[in-house]
Amino acid sequence: MNASSADHDLVVLVHSGGQKAARGQHEIETQRALAGQLAALIGVPFGGDIDEARRHAHRYLIPDDTLLLDDARRMGVTREDDLFGGVVPYPFVATKVVAHGLPPGARAKPAGWPDELGDRIGHLVLPGYSVFARDDAHAAAALLWRDGAVRLKRPSGIGGSGQAVIADANQLDAQLDDIGDDALRTEGIVLERDLRDIATYSVGWLCIRAHEASYYGVQHLTRNNHGHDVYGGSDLVVVRGGFDALERLEMPDDARMSIRLARTFDAAIRDTFPDFFASRRNYDVACGTDDQGDHVCGVLEQSWRLGGASGAELGALQAFADDPALAVVRASTVEIYGDDADVPADACISYRGVDPHSGPITKFYTVERSD
Repeated sequence: MNASSADHDLVVLVHSGGQKAARGQHEIETQRALAGQLAALIGVPFGGDIDEARRHAHRYLIPDDTLLLDDARRMGVTREDDLFGGVVPYPFVATKVVAHGLPPGARAKPAGWPDELGDRIGHLVLPGYSVFARDDAHAAAALLWRDGAVRLKRPSGIGGSGQAVIADANQLDAQLDDIGDDALRTEGIVLERDLRDIATYSVGWLCIRAHEASYYGVQHLTRNNHGHDVYGGSDLVVVRGGFDALERLEMPDDARMSIRLARTFDAAIRDTFPDFFASRRNYDVACGTDDQGDHVCGVLEQSWRLGGASGAELGALQAFADDPALAVVRASTVEIYGDDADVPADACISYRGVDPHSGPITKFYTVERSD
């Protein structure tokens, strides 16, 4: 697709240095590969890494993490059409802690914390609290233990990392000692109801210039080269257009519930933080069984940045651009660790190599029509 006359000097650039880049070289190279595909989608050049000393009349930025408002402005990002990702006014808004309120009588909270948000979204998320002090953590855990197991989550863990199920105060203290009081005070943690037989749905919306799509899907795990269960990919049903178009599809009841929870959560965030904006919005929603045997669904976290499903997202948008009559596709991302990855002939590879930290890994995505 050709760029419009207004975009004749537009260039796509990447900015690395966030949580994903810290995970390994494969994240940086994946980001660059997807940036090149996004540039091709909108018909403009890919210019590599951003150099703030070099002036571009128009640039479209792909950061590897959600941007803070001041940093975004410094890099010329002032609206959704300027980036693939999101911009937030405070650091905590980009992490898991924004999905829960504080426990009753909490002593600590970060600057900009909106006390009213927890009440507004409490019915959209799993029972839980965000805490920023050791005493508050113990108070929150004690309340949650009354009804079952409790999961502790560090605020910026990706793909299930940085989590532990805690059964008593000693286990909680051990986790808090490992985190450290300084990190607890500045970043916080989440204490949340732990579920069994869990399915994690992904609900998302993205708009890259004139290209808009929304989707629902499920995530799956894989075993990495160190023997740990980690994110292994997503299987998505993607529609041309926004959430209204998505909800017109036939789908499982839990998928429909997940979309409604994610949409309401998204609206609450936008109302609470007027400076927030994002062109890529992804919400993880858990559906599972609690210790009372009840079926429970709730938003786990948000992702307003390049994510594990972004290859499938961009592949779907390219399919829609190539065929104006196409309305629905199935798109999947896959991450395989080890040397013997079996890649389908029609797959688009985002990364294949040996990462210094993660070892051999292959990432690819596929897109097919949904009839």
